[in-house]
Amino acid sequence: MVSILSVFFFCFPTLALSASFRQIFLPPTGFGPESLAFELPGGAFYTGVSDGRVLRYQPLTGFTYFAFTSPNRTIAFCDGATDDPVKGPICGRPFGLAYDTIARLFYIADAYYGLLVADSNGRLAKQIATGAEGQPFVFCNGLDIDPITRNIFFTDTSAVYDLRNSTKGLQANDSTGRLLKYDVRTNQVTVLMRNLSGAAGAAVSGDGRFVLVSEFIGNRIQRYWLTGSNAGTSEIILSNLNIVRPNNIKRTILGDFLIAAATVTQASQTPVPIRVGVDGSGTISGDRVSRGTIRKHSYR
Repeated sequence: MVSILSVFFFCFPTLALSASFRQIFLPPTGFGPESLAFELPGGAFYTGVSDGRVLRYQPLTGFTYFAFTSPNRTIAFCDGATDDPVKGPICGRPFGLAYDTIARLFYIADAYYGLLVADSNGRLAKQIATGAEGQPFVFCNGLDIDPITRNIFFTDTSAVYDLRNSTKGLQANDSTGRLLKYDVRTNQVTVLMRNLSGAAGAAVSGDGRFVLVSEFIGNRIQRYWLTGSNAGTSEIILSNLNIVRPNNIKRTILGDFLIAAATVTQASQTPVPIRVGVDGSGTISGDRVSRGTIRKHSYR
């Protein structure tokens, strides 16, 4: 089985919205690519795979082994593993990724090891947070960097069900997820939102005024205000029954957002992967909805 990344490349500097894509094949032992993080548009990018590695891709040299999250990880035991319920807690499972181009630090939300950071040399990432307000993380998922403050915003999908039991969480309509903030100056983690139904992706606006968070189980997108008169409040901005299981959400270079989700076909009633473009108010752009094999996106 071969894992493939399908990456959209937008035309710059004209900022045309018509996109083309090409498939990039992962190394033979790389499976289950998750969220992408770019150093610069069109340059090197990173993705986490199911055996606990973070891979770095450069156009001229291809993929190289960049970082890992578990101090217990060994090449012999972990390399090539899929989402194995036994190996996962030993090898790690990097989900959300973000690269701070100013500090040259690479942040990772790992399903088993919480929030971590690596320098530009990679290798074993440093664990910087494992819980908040007395509650351990159970399933860290999405992650983004505030472009103004450089603080880290990330999600903990559930307080009950970890990655190995995520199907049970879906069946139970779990609503114990959280949106959190890691302050890079104080090293403190603050809980911003609770009772989220499958907290998944997180994306901060370009001006740092708000963060969007997707609820995979709840089938909706919420906006949490970080500044201004509405700071500390949230509202649902997108809840569309035709778009289900919103997962990763990322800000584009244009300032709007792309959501990796699914839609249910009328004929077969089976979910089909879809990418959805929305603005900060949740308005869907008609020319930013398309079907395909894309799972998650990241443009920065």
